[in-house]
Amino acid sequence: MVQQGQTFDLTRRGPGGERLWAYRFRTGGRGSKRVQRGGFTSEQDAREALERELERLRRERRIARRLTLAELVETYLAQHDVQPVTVEKLRYLLSKATAVFGDRKIGELTSQEIAAWRMNLSPGYRFEATQALRQVLHRAVAWGMIDVNPAKVGVDNPARRRKEQHPFESWAELETLAAAIGPRYGPMILFAAATGLRPAEWIALEKRDIDRTERVVYVRRSFTRGELKFPKTEASMRAVPLQARAFDALDRIQNGNGSPLVFPGERGGHLDIHHFRPFQWRPAQNAAGIDPLRRVYDLRHTFATFALRAGISTFELSRYMGASLTMIDRHYGHLARDGREHAIKLLDALNAPGSGRWTLVDARWTPKQPAGVSRENKSDA
Repeated sequence: MVQQGQTFDLTRRGPGGERLWAYRFRTGGRGSKRVQRGGFTSEQDAREALERELERLRRERRIARRLTLAELVETYLAQHDVQPVTVEKLRYLLSKATAVFGDRKIGELTSQEIAAWRMNLSPGYRFEATQALRQVLHRAVAWGMIDVNPAKVGVDNPARRRKEQHPFESWAELETLAAAIGPRYGPMILFAAATGLRPAEWIALEKRDIDRTERVVYVRRSFTRGELKFPKTEASMRAVPLQARAFDALDRIQNGNGSPLVFPGERGGHLDIHHFRPFQWRPAQNAAGIDPLRRVYDLRHTFATFALRAGISTFELSRYMGASLTMIDRHYGHLARDGREHAIKLLDALNAPGSGRWTLVDARWTPKQPAGVSRENKSDA
């Protein structure tokens, strides 16, 4: 990696008392080796010498000399090894920055102007657009094009306020909604609420993903914007436990015209969620008297609510839902009112009179024994 470097005035002077100049740069990031050369009779000479040295090192490492932000974005996206849909989303978010800073050299960008640009963005995508710019400029730091990330240092980017979630209140309410939707898609929404899968995941679910013996469903793919997406590694796949209500939903599924999908669309292919929402989902809620109207994604929130109410830990829930602990706490932790009550009951039961002195984990404090003296020979000491 090559840093941009800097020129500066030396404290020592030349033979005739004239000012002397020097340059320095680091061969990598912070903490890496620093190279310094001095003795130049003018700042311009020092700057030109620095540029020659940096250009030589850039050629050795095949790093572009100076990129504009637009050029950096294209370079980054070309080597960003993710799904095409992810690249397109990043390109859209980054277009907010390239529209303003696209022709600017990345080394000229300042935190002050990025912070001002951020505040002019719509609150709907302000956080995501700033994160995308940080992501690209972080790569520029790693490649040695800039010393620090101007979109991160000195630029606050608080996450958007969490949207209010509206999980369904009970299974009775879900059953009423399933009856209103009808036998074709009713079992699908019950299964979604019983497993917490994302809509894109249960749309892509295939019959071979259901293991009735082990009572799990394997999440191996998702269907988004008309195409299948697969996780990069096997570790990204997950197994979600199937409760009795999930099996009941599966048993209600009608003939899917020989489709390998668990919940196929009317023609046997993947369900069009954008068609399902206005023509099946919302009319069924109105018919069932659901108020306020829920989103399809609220079925996932419902699973999280019921799981926390049952006393499932946030760690286990994060594994089943395929989300980080931070995201679980942020989106669903506030729903754990019954989870706290469950914890209180467990603690009260442990300390209740007449209860056995037992614990699943031996967490009692053990006093430190005097060095060299055991309980057996203490009287002999």
